[in-house]
Amino acid sequence: MSGVQTLTVAAGEGDQRLDRWLKRRLPQITQGRIEKGCRKGEIRIDGGRAKASDRVVEGQAVRVPPLPDATVPAPERPPVSAADAEMIRAAVLYRDDHLIALNKPPGLPSQGGSGQSRHVDGLAEALRFGAEDRPRLVHRLDKDTSGVLLLARSREMARALSEALRAKATRKIYWAAVAGLPHPAMGTIRYGLVKAPGHGAGGEAEKMWAVHPDEVEAIPGAKRAVTDYAVIEALGTRAAWVALVPVTGRTHQLRAHMAEIGHPIAGDGKYGGSGQENLGDGWGAGLGGGLSRKLHLHARSLTLTHPATGARLHLAAPLPDHMARTWEMLGWDPGTAPVDPFADIP
Repeated sequence: MSGVQTLTVAAGEGDQRLDRWLKRRLPQITQGRIEKGCRKGEIRIDGGRAKASDRVVEGQAVRVPPLPDATVPAPERPPVSAADAEMIRAAVLYRDDHLIALNKPPGLPSQGGSGQSRHVDGLAEALRFGAEDRPRLVHRLDKDTSGVLLLARSREMARALSEALRAKATRKIYWAAVAGLPHPAMGTIRYGLVKAPGHGAGGEAEKMWAVHPDEVEAIPGAKRAVTDYAVIEALGTRAAWVALVPVTGRTHQLRAHMAEIGHPIAGDGKYGGSGQENLGDGWGAGLGGGLSRKLHLHARSLTLTHPATGARLHLAAPLPDHMARTWEMLGWDPGTAPVDPFADIP
């Protein structure tokens, strides 16, 4: 067992997620150990608390708690089963020599964590398609959110795509079914968000709380968050099909914001009420009528300039089965939706 270590981010190692940088430098460290170390404040960057998703910068000092000796072999990734390989390859929307876009199925986590052994990152081995490197995730979707998810086929492309995402040089549009009918039909939600700890020993069931924009600066840990929304079609005042654009990228932002304005996303028991009951007044994430109780949130499209070719890519993902059935039952036709419902806004 090693003692406390302080590692320096070397030249050429910057602009990586902390968890990925640590696993390259310390192969014996696990994802679960990284996340636990961050939660407990044992892993720090330049003396400050850190998250696994934080990006390291050249020259930063990263404090690491005692770990198993480096001579102990790191656990090998479990082999990808034939069924899982077929599933993840069938999810490919677009592929070239530089990047891969998936239509991530709902229920499949993007990355491993507490209690998660099957996830996109672990199945990426099946997406080499003859390349030397295993594809790398460049962003994430929540476990129960489906839709467009990007992987880079090289470290250089991962850096370029990450920069494009951070610089807002991409355009993400989500589709959701929500309880009730938002008014006005198009608007911007500006509530800040702060993380409330979960009740489990590992922080399970953590949740984001909405904070009035005027109070964000006064509440420790609160961050500003902005979401644009537009109603595409409605079922009277009972439910609506909305397009959502996360202007900022906070945890559970779309789910928490829609619930805060009284129109939770269908199937969202965490933010819409565990009772899953919607009596028609816009509250309650269950729409009834035999509709699926799964989360109705889908990363419909992502538009970006290809970092290698300069071409403008528009990647669109079909709805998952449970949402497609809901759309059919409610008489909503995905083919009638504008590519970008916000395109005419100055």
